[in-house]
Amino acid sequence: MAVSLTILINKPHRLLYALIAVAAGFSGEALPQDTEYDLGGHIKGRALGQSFPDNSIFNQLTGSSSVDLESDLRLNFEASKGRWSFDTAYQLFAGYGDRINPAGLLPGGVSNRLPNDDRRFFNLTATIDDDGKFVAGHRLDRLWVGYASDQAVVRLGRQALSWGNGLIFSPMDIVNPFDPTMIDTEYKAGDDMLYVQYLRDNGDDIQVSYVARRNIVSGDPEFDESTAAVKYHGIAGNAEYDLLVASNYGETTLAVGGNRSIGGAIWRGDLVVTDAASGSKVQLVTNLSYSWVWGGKNVSGVVEYYFDEYGQKDGRYDSRSLAQNPELLQRLARGQSFTIGRHYLAGGLMIEMTPLWILSPNIFTNLEDGSALLQIVTRNNLSEEMEFIGALNIPLGPDGSEYGGIALDTPGVFLSTDASLFAQLAWYF
Repeated sequence: MAVSLTILINKPHRLLYALIAVAAGFSGEALPQDTEYDLGGHIKGRALGQSFPDNSIFNQLTGSSSVDLESDLRLNFEASKGRWSFDTAYQLFAGYGDRINPAGLLPGGVSNRLPNDDRRFFNLTATIDDDGKFVAGHRLDRLWVGYASDQAVVRLGRQALSWGNGLIFSPMDIVNPFDPTMIDTEYKAGDDMLYVQYLRDNGDDIQVSYVARRNIVSGDPEFDESTAAVKYHGIAGNAEYDLLVASNYGETTLAVGGNRSIGGAIWRGDLVVTDAASGSKVQLVTNLSYSWVWGGKNVSGVVEYYFDEYGQKDGRYDSRSLAQNPELLQRLARGQSFTIGRHYLAGGLMIEMTPLWILSPNIFTNLEDGSALLQIVTRNNLSEEMEFIGALNIPLGPDGSEYGGIALDTPGVFLSTDASLFAQLAWYF
């Protein structure tokens, strides 16, 4: 195993993963006895089946349907000694099939079949093979060292950060947010950053983050491509609040948010204002979540409203109209936004069918054009080490709508899909 790992990893990382192999038990005396360490990970295999209507651009490219197979190996290694800690994660991924990134078909869009570090400060991702229907690559998704005192935490390196009170849409999560429709959200992709947290005596805390990035064209590090942010998290009675000031991709961002209990429910929300090139842009998210027992089964539900002023204000979603909104296209390409409209209503349930089986019906609705995406997710714990996730996605809406299919330049051709199936089996070790 130690030999195979060093073959897969670029030369600068060979020593690191040799140490991981040693920590896994190849030599029990390799690490000091006062150092705590943990090695684990997973292997995931997934299949994605997608159908396309006759007027879809995907039908022209791949036929009436497509099937894609993907696999993912992740090795997580953590070590700590006293106040110091170290964390790293290696990923090896491969895929075979016809999958096409829809963003690559939009004006100004980019299409990448594999993750890359084009914008990140360090290039810790490499392509092993990208030929025809087969792709493979590997990367370091975590690589940071940290120090923690009684009141302060400092971490430097590749790590993940999540902020905000949105449960589906997350405008305050300004560093690499999740796509709201993503099914497997176990790990958020890491970014190269300095993170500092200071805990006050009253329970409030201050978080400071600087995410270094490069200009995707020149490849040079630039402050206007980076994120510098300060967030204050406070507690006031039975409520919590967040205050955020940031410079994000050269734009000043101010945000306020929080949550509080209302009866047996929890109300959350965030208001984000960005000083964009075309003027101030507002994003708002607010939601209500509640848990109850229904038919002898534990159920939790959420309903959420989202407003995004970056979206198309005239409700026109054809490619030519989108080309007139470069700020939106830029945010789509960066992975900052995942919608093209302005007003959304989303909701979902988590139904505990059995202690080991969770069923989650979700719906995402564009309130302006009436289109929607219905998503039904099943999550089954097959054993302590194995989990199955399955999902059915059904887009609803007429041609020309967001979820029904965006109109392209060619008359009668749309960026549309029919129902799709997702199946994933994961083994943890």
